[in-house]
Amino acid sequence: MMGCWILNEGLSVVLVLSWLGVNFYLFIDTFCWYEKEESFHYTRVILGSTLAWARASALCLNFNCMLILIPISRNLISFIRGTSICCRGPWRRQLDKNLKFHKLVAYGIAVNATIHVVAHFFNLERYHWSQSEEAEGLLAALSKLGNTPNESYLNPVRTFPTNTTTELLRTIAGVTGLVISLALVLIMTSSTEFIRQVSYELFWYTHHVFIIFFLSLAIHGTGRIIRGQTQDSLALHNVTFCRDHYTEWQTAAQCPVPLFSGKEPSAWKWVLGPVVLYACERIIRFWRFQQEVVITKVISHPSGVLELHMKKRGFKMAPGQYILMQCPAISSLEWHPFTLTSAPQEDFFSVHIRAAGDWTAALLEAFGAEGQTLQEPWSLPRLAVDGPFGAALTDVFHYPVSVCIAAGIGVTPFAALLKSIWYKCSEAQTPMKLSKVYFYWICRDARAFEWFADLLLSLETRMSEQGKIHFLSYHIFLTGWDENQAIHIALHWDENTDVITGLKQKTFYGRPNWNNEFKQIAYNHPSSSIGVFFCGPKALSKTLQRMCRFYSSADPRGVHFYYNKESF
Repeated sequence: MMGCWILNEGLSVVLVLSWLGVNFYLFIDTFCWYEKEESFHYTRVILGSTLAWARASALCLNFNCMLILIPISRNLISFIRGTSICCRGPWRRQLDKNLKFHKLVAYGIAVNATIHVVAHFFNLERYHWSQSEEAEGLLAALSKLGNTPNESYLNPVRTFPTNTTTELLRTIAGVTGLVISLALVLIMTSSTEFIRQVSYELFWYTHHVFIIFFLSLAIHGTGRIIRGQTQDSLALHNVTFCRDHYTEWQTAAQCPVPLFSGKEPSAWKWVLGPVVLYACERIIRFWRFQQEVVITKVISHPSGVLELHMKKRGFKMAPGQYILMQCPAISSLEWHPFTLTSAPQEDFFSVHIRAAGDWTAALLEAFGAEGQTLQEPWSLPRLAVDGPFGAALTDVFHYPVSVCIAAGIGVTPFAALLKSIWYKCSEAQTPMKLSKVYFYWICRDARAFEWFADLLLSLETRMSEQGKIHFLSYHIFLTGWDENQAIHIALHWDENTDVITGLKQKTFYGRPNWNNEFKQIAYNHPSSSIGVFFCGPKALSKTLQRMCRFYSSADPRGVHFYYNKESF
């Protein structure tokens, strides 16, 4: 057995190599240009190769800053997902890895920013040293340019006794460079998984420092500290000849004093398009924020799960999509993703929310879910909804066989899917490419099955009536129970329906053996493309990804598993 060509949970090899390739090309091409370009010959006399290191990393930094906002433009990604002509097959699945690509580009920014800062530290020291008494020859002559009228300087450090740090912070490039560096450190450190788990709010607020980052980046180059010889000066001052006659610059007609100027800043040209695109994204979000959301029903389920039914004018969804929700009474800036658990055929949309952090806990408290005493409709806090947005689960119907695996509250994305299947089965004339669904749910608390069991029971009944009893195979695994529950289960094991769920198919106890499960599915569908969809913890995700690779056939005509993980 061998794996698929796509790194199913990660990014495509082709995509990563393309990104790396463009970065290396830009870096090497720019590096070589600054090492050879005649107009920067005198600049290299002072700075050496660190000029090329600084400029090459700056271009790569601009390139990655251009990319960083695109993966988090959710409306754009949802639009591309909906345009199946433009995005099919493996590349369509890559859209679900938008946050992984966002992180990859962020690492690229961090690496190039580090190279850029270190290179400029060396440049600053070389500028400073070239004004010392130890500097001599052409180096000293170049550093002294600008001391007399009608001369332009090449060395921004004008005297040796100057405190270079203080002098640097008096320039636009120095101040904006410091701001960019601090903003990047704040953004990167607050984005670690530990910080996001301990305090999501800290991550959320600190991440918005990116606004200051981009503003500073746009004006960083306006100081034009790094200078090169002007084209007019090059036409009159032949560098190849005149560099050896620097003592005659003031007197010889064939070697007039060279003139220097800084390059036009270009960072804003790289980031303008994505910034405008992201600004449109935020405008759309603000417009959706203003739209009224009517809460029609609030249900409190066991295990601290809150179900909200809502209505909004013009709201259209597909199974597996998610929304961003904001509650101004809790936070006026935070938006949190929740998978829709209703079907498109229903006249409302719903979400199931479990307390998994400060924000969700505050929301459940605001709706009175924790005390089991729900608030009156008129006293409920206002909610704002943005979306819906496409996600991996929307591709379930694109495979002849789909395997849906949920752990705990990760079952919520599949609620909308199973409801949609129920409606499609009710509509006898609705054709479906999907012919078989395997559904796995692993949960620790038996009470958590209650809100979902009714849906499965209804679907089971409908399948039986339509003669499609084999269309859905569901496997529920309970991983936690006490002694009293075990005795109760043992006493009622021989009944026709399961004692936990009330369904015909029995609940399993313990964790599934994924080797056996995948082996059986591969045996049942020897020449099929099988979509595997998962929502749950990372540890199990890695196991499932490994199973997909192992049980995918090397023969193109054999069985192939395509792994998709729900992520926001």
